[in-house]
Amino acid sequence: MSLIPLSDTTGMRPATCRFLPFAVFMAFIGLDELLRMLMTHGFLKLEPTALYYLYPLKALVVAWLLFHFRKSYTELEFKELLSFPTTLAISGVGLLVFVLWINMEWTIGSSSTPQGFNPMTFPEGAIRNSMIFFRIAGAVLVVPLMEELFWRSFLIRYITDSNFESVPIGTFTWASFLLTVVLFGAEHNFIYAGMMAGAAYNLILYKTRSLAQCVLAHAVTNLALAIYVIATGKWQFW
Repeated sequence: MSLIPLSDTTGMRPATCRFLPFAVFMAFIGLDELLRMLMTHGFLKLEPTALYYLYPLKALVVAWLLFHFRKSYTELEFKELLSFPTTLAISGVGLLVFVLWINMEWTIGSSSTPQGFNPMTFPEGAIRNSMIFFRIAGAVLVVPLMEELFWRSFLIRYITDSNFESVPIGTFTWASFLLTVVLFGAEHNFIYAGMMAGAAYNLILYKTRSLAQCVLAHAVTNLALAIYVIATGKWQFW
């Protein structure tokens, strides 16, 4: 049974279609933190790897929501990626964000180095490979789409005008630029890294007026980071 009847999809408020996938994603993160706190204080006894199973569930639920609301995302035009010179340049910006992310001093922007998502804690085999698959698929396919719809489509326009659909994609105001950069940074363990990435994706939005190009840059960053993490074992970046 659908969580939301299909007949109700078109009746959902435009803000809800863009906010709900992000809210569900963040709720899973909050649940993970709560369970870790309960485990740390001895109120809950679970194997440390048990919480890793939340990620595939989180990715699948959010992916389902995005698919369910897909007809509402009229501002998302992937045909805009057919402008190959622009797409190539934006892919380069995505790679630049990745390079900055791994080379800047992130301990200033984080209270402690995060443990990260380390699938190598599972025995070699199907479970480990599945965890790697879901982590990469979530980071490259689900997260960029979910976050760009929330940050660069909904919130950046909502700050400008509560009737956000009346604001053209790529409209610049200092208030919306600065607030989304700061809040995007606060969403991540490495705050300054998040702010840097948020600023880069905002600038892409202003330059191209294309949400699809923002999704592409975000996906390229996350794919490069995934390859780097698996190759180096620097799980704190995951």
